[in-house]
Amino acid sequence: MNRRPPEAPAARPIPPEGSGPPACPDPLALLAAHYPRGSRAFALLCRHGEQVAAKALEAAARVAHLRPDTQFIYEAALLHDIGIRGTRAPELGCFGPHPYICHGVLGRALLEQAGLPRHALVCERHVGLGLSAAEIAAQQLPLPHRDMRPVSIEEQIVCYADKFYSKKGGRAQARSLPQVLAALQRHGEDLEARFQRWVALFEPPAPEGAPCGSRT
Repeated sequence: MNRRPPEAPAARPIPPEGSGPPACPDPLALLAAHYPRGSRAFALLCRHGEQVAAKALEAAARVAHLRPDTQFIYEAALLHDIGIRGTRAPELGCFGPHPYICHGVLGRALLEQAGLPRHALVCERHVGLGLSAAEIAAQQLPLPHRDMRPVSIEEQIVCYADKFYSKKGGRAQARSLPQVLAALQRHGEDLEARFQRWVALFEPPAPEGAPCGSRT
């Protein structure tokens, strides 16, 4: 008999908007509290987090008029995948009971326990391009039925930057924009259109006469 995979834990109530994110004094120390230094998972998380953080800070600079919190973006980018330890992802050095798609809500639970509720929301809302409650129900995903789409500009920036890098296969080089768009197309035109709106916001204008998706 097929057993349904365990659902990720329910989250605590979301703090009021405008309450301000508590600062994380040392994101790498927080990662090390859950992943042994020197382990494959710790090395992958540090490398991937730094890559996403660099891309996210570039995007933040292009929307400086929206006053994104760059310190928070840096911290959240380093921590956004902290929940992978609870998933079945042996190629990443993780041997937990949950499907990989649960890593966002698992990360939210860890960071809420650490007293970082705003960072926790970045964990939950970065998976894919964010998931609506309707999408979770329609796809019968093993996730709580609530809206998990990025809301704040900081959440959107980290989610956007994350799509350019993979933890798998030892990949160090960023995916090109056409590569990211091609991957999204496989999941439907709606996802590509949503991502293109972020491209228009976070990337410099494409050179005149350049084909669609040719921005750098």
